Amino acid sequence: MKIRRALISVSDKSGVVEFAKELCQMGVEIVSTGGTMKTLRAAGLPVTYVSDVTGFPEIMDGRVKTLNPYVHGGILAIRDNEAHVAAMKEHGITGIDLVAVNLYPFRQTIAKEGVTLEEAVENIDIGGPAMIRAAAKNFAYVTVVVNPERYQTVVEELRQSGEVSDKTRMRLSQEAYSHTGEYDACIARYLAQRLDGEDTFPVTLQGVWEKAQDLRYGENPHQAAAFYKERGAKSGLAAAQQLHGKELSFNNLVDLEAAYAVAADFPQPAAAIIKHTNPCGTGMGETLADAYRKAHSADPVSAFGGIVGLNREVDAETAGELSTIFLEAVIAPSYTKEALDILSQKKNIRLLAAPLPKQGRKEWDIKKVSGGLLLQETDTQELVESELKVVSKRQPTEAEWKQLRFAWTVVKHVKSNAIVVAADDKTLGVGAGQMNRVGSAAIALEQAGEAAKGAVLSSDAFFPFRDTIDTAAKAGITAIIQPGGSVRDEESIQAADEHGIAMVFTGMRHFKH
Repeated sequence: MKIRRALISVSDKSGVVEFAKELCQMGVEIVSTGGTMKTLRAAGLPVTYVSDVTGFPEIMDGRVKTLNPYVHGGILAIRDNEAHVAAMKEHGITGIDLVAVNLYPFRQTIAKEGVTLEEAVENIDIGGPAMIRAAAKNFAYVTVVVNPERYQTVVEELRQSGEVSDKTRMRLSQEAYSHTGEYDACIARYLAQRLDGEDTFPVTLQGVWEKAQDLRYGENPHQAAAFYKERGAKSGLAAAQQLHGKELSFNNLVDLEAAYAVAADFPQPAAAIIKHTNPCGTGMGETLADAYRKAHSADPVSAFGGIVGLNREVDAETAGELSTIFLEAVIAPSYTKEALDILSQKKNIRLLAAPLPKQGRKEWDIKKVSGGLLLQETDTQELVESELKVVSKRQPTEAEWKQLRFAWTVVKHVKSNAIVVAADDKTLGVGAGQMNRVGSAAIALEQAGEAAKGAVLSSDAFFPFRDTIDTAAKAGITAIIQPGGSVRDEESIQAADEHGIAMVFTGMRHFKH
């Protein structure tokens, strides 16, 4: 459709002067509102003030300016409908062929420290969404542009053919509805949060994710896949920047998320090596290099081809250690230049830098089921020291306490049924995803071998029977941490006392499915 008249009213003025200048050079009349009009006129462009079109001034601090039949009639009129054309002629309405509008910066406003409810409400756009939706509905005749990055597309089509193609108008319409949908969802989420938990789970779940990239395939080559990011994400994987290496795969992203979650859970320098979302090796040290060496030594066989999560800037020493084996990817807060130079010598290793996930932040964990979603709070609960209960006759030693806390932090990230054996600030054995707890314990203890003597053991859930404790005792385990809560807790406590094992109940379970 040819464009003779355009209405431009934008909060984000990126590129708007250049866009309007191109339209003016093509003979398009520009209609605009307050701030945008001033910007365009300051650039020397001829602009018709919207109040001159409506015959009505902007009122109520700008709340009412474009909600008028001279605007919406010009946008919504079906150009080849005789009745619509007659109504336009009767009421002196001139058609509007292009609407370039983006909305008040609501998201940016509520992100400010100390913003009040009144400030947030004043940044809820009303006229803008109304014009966008009107233009998007009438995309057969009207071009709607909500993203400054699309200005050049429109200009190039106008230069080439004198009009914007049907396909482009439909694509811009779809983008416009996504824009207003995301805007409304953001407002709804904000107001729900202001209700201070009256409705912990919203009656209607709203959210918008933007496609970041298409992926080669999903978990398997026969599955198509793509990566979507939550708008405004400031930490974690969605905020990551890939600095080097091959394109990320679906499985890479899943494991990177798991790796960073483990590493971020430690206040000390820590490293986690992930295989199939489970930490095969986790280490904590005085330095990051020391932490990684411990993580790697925990299970060097599984570490090959793994995904590494680190919670400190990667320095040259750590990079040197990382470069000794084949790794799929590394994620860390940052890298020194020397570290990047060392790691970049490996052509295919994927290096990502991302702000650490914020610990304790309340977010939703969403799981897809057939025909619906399951929603829960993310498992960010840390140990509450006052709730720890030593249930055995023997108290843990100071050294055992340190290792129990370490093992408990790791087991939270292992698929249930989960057992972790640890000593010297590193995992020695990890039993993951078994159908019975004693089976997971057998795997973890077998992996630990002789090193299990004097080590500690953590379990993500209670022991239904004493058999796991008996098995741990035979391997030489001296201290155990578990939630407790079984009807047979007394049997487990008796077993611990028989073997001289110190046992701590946390009162908290960490199932992970």
